[in-house]
Amino acid sequence: MPAPEPDADAALRADRALVEAVLAGAPGAFERLVVAYQGLCWHVIDRMVRHPDDTRELCQDTFLRVHQALHQYRGDSALKSWIAQVAYSVARRHLERRRIPLAELPEEGGSLVDTIADATDLEREVSDQEAVACLHAAMDRLPPLQRTLLTLYHLEELPIGEIAGITGLAEGTIKSHLYRSRRQLRALLAPSLGVFVA
Repeated sequence: MPAPEPDADAALRADRALVEAVLAGAPGAFERLVVAYQGLCWHVIDRMVRHPDDTRELCQDTFLRVHQALHQYRGDSALKSWIAQVAYSVARRHLERRRIPLAELPEEGGSLVDTIADATDLEREVSDQEAVACLHAAMDRLPPLQRTLLTLYHLEELPIGEIAGITGLAEGTIKSHLYRSRRQLRALLAPSLGVFVA
């Protein structure tokens, strides 16, 4: 495994310092952690459960679990990934309890070319507010796992390897889900936005 780049190394040191401060009970340390990662936590959970009240409650549950398990954070990967993994796990258990399927993506008829590329920033591709609203509405129609993977990859801009660590899915499985999800998004967006190309 290659050595981390200097910026990544500094980020890991900062993560470890924050965790040590929380574990030592330093005033305001846990609040700093929550403020730093509440947006990520909300993104992951909201994309999976799509219900604001449940999302709020599950975010609180996530940070409670983070606080209880923070001593298990080893500091060899980004704290962001570790917290996203906890959020994903909390949301997944919630869906399982509600018997909501995680990843059933309907098969499409016909041969729809996937022109939303791997490196596409989905929000940047649609520039005006109405188009962004259409994009998010289309994402909401996808199953929870696909919504979450698209969010982590395209909106949070996490690499496939990190997403694999968060979700426990193989990298090939994630790529397959992303590919099919982008095809489905294209089909959903085509009527309202016309041709949607990378």
